[in-house]
Amino acid sequence: MTWDGDDLAGQAEDALERQQALADAQANRTTTPEQRARNAALESVRLSRSRIVSQLNTATNPAHRRMLESALQSLDAKMKE
Repeated sequence: MTWDGDDLAGQAEDALERQQALADAQANRTTTPEQRARNAALESVRLSRSRIVSQLNTATNPAHRRMLESALQSLDAKMKE
């Protein structure tokens, strides 16, 4: 497995944003149970997306790449909801 500096920088930036969002939510303590559930679901989609991107970077089989690209599009659509 090779290291992709841009990919790692993007993941580090995403992790920092999540930490900041979590800190803001904890500071405000005004999140509703629905907001917490939405945040948890969004975090799950982000983690899945990160895993798919990582797999896509190393996939060589065209059919596997198409499946991963389809999954990535689906996750991106969920994130926009």
